[in-house]
Amino acid sequence: MSSPRHRTAVTASILVAGLALALAGCAPASNTATTTSTGTVPAESPTTPAETATPAQSTGTGPATGTAAAPLCTAANLAGSVDDTGGGAAGHIYFKLIVKNTSGASCLLNGYPGVSLVLTGMGGPLGAPADRDASLPSKGPITLAPGNSAAAQLRYTQAGNYQDCTRVQANGIRVYPPSATDSLYIAHPLTACSNTGIKLLTIGAFQP
Repeated sequence: MSSPRHRTAVTASILVAGLALALAGCAPASNTATTTSTGTVPAESPTTPAETATPAQSTGTGPATGTAAAPLCTAANLAGSVDDTGGGAAGHIYFKLIVKNTSGASCLLNGYPGVSLVLTGMGGPLGAPADRDASLPSKGPITLAPGNSAAAQLRYTQAGNYQDCTRVQANGIRVYPPSATDSLYIAHPLTACSNTGIKLLTIGAFQP
């Protein structure tokens, strides 16, 4: 049978051991909480690039404020005339084919017109249409303000230069502005060849 002193020593040892275990159990709980809180920091970092992308999207709207270009000239915008004071040589006559903007807004001329000799304003072409003169190319779009004019050089080869020409009297010239689908008629009598293989006309691009 144990003495009271022995029982007291055993009880004290049990209390000391229990206190040590309790202290040891508290330490891991504190370490786990620290790891959890520091582990949440990287989860917030991906939101930073998303926020910096917003200014790039807003600056991309700048080009939408540009000014629209003037439309292409159509025959409805123009009046035509022919200046035949350019002279001639070796059976050729040089004209200035002139178009004037009669509308109330600017339009663009860019390139070669289509040109044919015709019997009337509504008639079909007589012979071959004009060939383009590569020595008189376009120098770029011409902005034709209301009331302003531009000219293209038209060269006419006299029908009498061709023995096999089937001559037909043309009363005027039909002109299609560059890229237009409508035409204008300029009264100016010339002798045409109905033979489509004979080309009496060459035309340069419009110049300011």
